[in-house]
Amino acid sequence: MRKSSLDPRPWRFLDEYRGRIFDSEWPSLPQMFDIMTERFPDNRCYEAFTPKHTTFTYTEAKAQFDKVSRWLYSKGVRKGDRVAVTGKNSPEWAIAYMGIVYMGAVVVPVDAALTNAEIEHLVDFVEIKGIFLDADRFDAIGADGKYSFKVSLEERGHEDSYILNLPDVGPQPVKEPESSDLAAFLFTSGTTGTPKAVMLSHENLTFDAYSVQSFMNVRPIDVFYAILPIHHAYTMLAVFIVSMSAGANVVFGKRLVVTSLLKEMKEGHVNMLLAVPMLYNKIYSAIMKGIDKKGVFVSGIIHLLMRFCGFIKQTTGLNPGRVIFRGIRDKVSLADNRICISGAGPLPAETFKGFNQLGVDFIQGYGLTETSPIVTLNPAYSYQYSSIGKPFPGVEVDFINKDAQGNGEIITRGKHVMKGYYKNQEATDETIDKDGWLRTGDVGYADKDGFVYLTGRAKNIIVTEGGKNVFPEEIEDHFQLYYDVEQICVVGYVADEKLKIEGVACLIHPSAEAMREFPDHGAMQVHMEQIVESVNRELLPYKRIRKVFVVDEPLEMTSTKKIKRFAVAQKYKEMING
Repeated sequence: MRKSSLDPRPWRFLDEYRGRIFDSEWPSLPQMFDIMTERFPDNRCYEAFTPKHTTFTYTEAKAQFDKVSRWLYSKGVRKGDRVAVTGKNSPEWAIAYMGIVYMGAVVVPVDAALTNAEIEHLVDFVEIKGIFLDADRFDAIGADGKYSFKVSLEERGHEDSYILNLPDVGPQPVKEPESSDLAAFLFTSGTTGTPKAVMLSHENLTFDAYSVQSFMNVRPIDVFYAILPIHHAYTMLAVFIVSMSAGANVVFGKRLVVTSLLKEMKEGHVNMLLAVPMLYNKIYSAIMKGIDKKGVFVSGIIHLLMRFCGFIKQTTGLNPGRVIFRGIRDKVSLADNRICISGAGPLPAETFKGFNQLGVDFIQGYGLTETSPIVTLNPAYSYQYSSIGKPFPGVEVDFINKDAQGNGEIITRGKHVMKGYYKNQEATDETIDKDGWLRTGDVGYADKDGFVYLTGRAKNIIVTEGGKNVFPEEIEDHFQLYYDVEQICVVGYVADEKLKIEGVACLIHPSAEAMREFPDHGAMQVHMEQIVESVNRELLPYKRIRKVFVVDEPLEMTSTKKIKRFAVAQKYKEMING
């Protein structure tokens, strides 16, 4: 395995500013941005193409942050108070977020896909002082006047309360945060009952942002694309915060629609794309379909060249695919793309391998909200196609309660681990032990070189006859490149209630293309059973799917395009166990 060609300590430039801009081991978020503003004052920082083309340099963005922080102070917000932001991805969202943390308050990013009632339920739990929100939510949320202020992230219809039109109230005794102070509260899944608000410090986020760069080279000339919801820990850290830790630019996309995505990527000269497996699978499938249409001879040559380029890249570090396949990548606006990052779910090894063969530095990582969020990443210079990567320097990973196959629950320790759950000491103590190890709830193993492999979620395990453990995610991975399967959810069903034995079943929602080809439900059922049978041949006997259910409605998903497994299983419980 070839050695790293990257600086193992890319944050060494911070030494120049330690003692002048910050005093701790890691800067706070405002200190991080101040350093980049000093280094690259005229670099573009934020950019958007809708509703109009908008850009901010680092100097211009910092002026907006300072103005917002002073205005917040004038409204009674003090260090440690909570202020929420919810809305579509935009420079205004970023300005609100940074304006809040610049004055030492705690930012509370909330999923804009939630209902008004769900948003209020969450922000009321953490006792916010005020909220920044989109125009269409402005009148409905906090209509009873319970928040000290509301600021619109969009100008239309709310000119006076629009964030960029806030008055400059002049000097205020704002106290900037220390790196040990809380920076953000991020909510985990679930909007009913008592919410879980993850408390992350400035150090949690800046440590993780700089550590990422020891495994991939991020440059001040890079352009990131924020297309996934930015309230989510994955996009917030790996796009929003990582970009500003290197003086790079972010293009904000508002719609996860492939045509809009490809257009904005081309216009913005995006070369750093972060997305979820579902989107990469769609792009890769479209590329492969186009290649297959060229005929057996031509497609055979292309596939042979892809394997050759992949071998050269993985063994030498040279990337001949960047030149050879530029024309193919250009069809999906990836001609100039330098790095693609996949997270928030398992990615098929074939997709990972295919992008690298086509000349893209493709990186897969792993993490969770409670770990700021990134724990492991495949180094750009040395990777394993089916692995979720290695831990960063300063991040410890271990495995507990291993089964007969060597799979154990992943635990991790380091500066990336959250400070706890807000107002929930019991849940905090269940998750983080006295030695600082955080239980992830995920199951996996590591190889001799330290690469980690994810098997599934501990709570999703299906226990089959003979006490064999089956991980739904592991089986679902086999379906990700079947064009006719839009969604699949592998679940357990009661095979023997007395002996507590489960069998393996699956719910499949077909693609639109498959539904046009097989409009009759019976024919669709047969077709999907044939696909399942072909996958079953690749699986060990105890992992094979015994029941197949085709559902017409799309399966409920999170904002990062992961199936809400528990909700789906409950909805179809009677059908599955019938």
